[in-house]
Amino acid sequence: MSDYTGALSITKRRSKQSPRGLTYADSGVDIDAGDRVVPMIKTLLRKTHGPRVIGQHGAFAGMFRLDYNEKLFKRNYKDPVLVACTDGVGTKVKLAAQLGIHITVGIDCVAMNVNDLIVQGAEPLFFLDYLGLHKQVPEETTMLIEGVAKGCEIAGCALLGGECAEMPDVYAEGDFDIAGFAVGVVELKRAIDPMRVEVGDVVIGLASDGIHSNGYSLVRKIVKKAKLKLDRVYPEIGEETLGEILLTPTRIYVQPILKLLRKYRVKKVVSGMAHITGGGLPGNLNRALTDTLDARINFSAWDIPPLFHFLQQKGGVETDEMLRVFNMGIGYVLIVRPTFANSIITQLNNSGEKATILGEIVKGTGQVQLI
Repeated sequence: MSDYTGALSITKRRSKQSPRGLTYADSGVDIDAGDRVVPMIKTLLRKTHGPRVIGQHGAFAGMFRLDYNEKLFKRNYKDPVLVACTDGVGTKVKLAAQLGIHITVGIDCVAMNVNDLIVQGAEPLFFLDYLGLHKQVPEETTMLIEGVAKGCEIAGCALLGGECAEMPDVYAEGDFDIAGFAVGVVELKRAIDPMRVEVGDVVIGLASDGIHSNGYSLVRKIVKKAKLKLDRVYPEIGEETLGEILLTPTRIYVQPILKLLRKYRVKKVVSGMAHITGGGLPGNLNRALTDTLDARINFSAWDIPPLFHFLQQKGGVETDEMLRVFNMGIGYVLIVRPTFANSIITQLNNSGEKATILGEIVKGTGQVQLI
């Protein structure tokens, strides 16, 4: 394993000892290749660092300043609550490995974490990643980390470091995995609480950028069953190849959501939120509800992107199964007070999102009704 925030010079020297004896390289692990990654990614990490990141590059762990002087920073938390989550990209990495495209899944990894964080009303602070590799190829590893750094830039959080584990006995040749860990902070009185959701609240959906990072085992099964070509352009779904479309990164909703929440520092007009991942709308929006409320969603309120119709047709997948597996074009949901709904939609659209009223909150048992 190589911690790319850590110092590797000692292990590098050791690898050159006993030239006639058995070496780590003989077992399939190239320490020198890991060493070459460190200087290649140093600039990528620094681009994500603000004044709250302290300490030197190459330490055994990253340091982030939370309790800080208000004269130095714009904001200060009086009653801070740390929020943490971890997630990966799933079998989307199989497509990335197959196509030799590595940067996009790095963005996915950040998105899957920070989009979960903001559901609690939290500001993402820093991020760390884990790469499991069959073989250390410095150029490919750098592309993965470049994607992670890009995702952190979009989300406005610092990439403090990560771990690269070269394990040829665990991962098949050409395979890799990526996972991440994010930490954020929210003022206690501003944390999102499902108990605030009320009958009559409006449900607003934000458009996804495609499949995002869930359901790719089914996607790959459809591709195989229908004998679809990843390098072919299918005009009914776009001008890019199918592979490029399937590897479109997960949309990061951090900045528009935080901008909206900061505008209402006194009034709590956003009563609930949900990141639509595996399980679709029915399996994620229900997590923002108490057991006395339902979310009644109008299935015709938004246009389902052609990619989902394409996959459903090619795979012969039932609509209920599509709704249970995929986001179907809605990547994030807010539940808001009705008198603020139109204003919030306008603000989100002005921030570059495509916001749509999906339905409303009604009495129920904690379910999502699709009508």
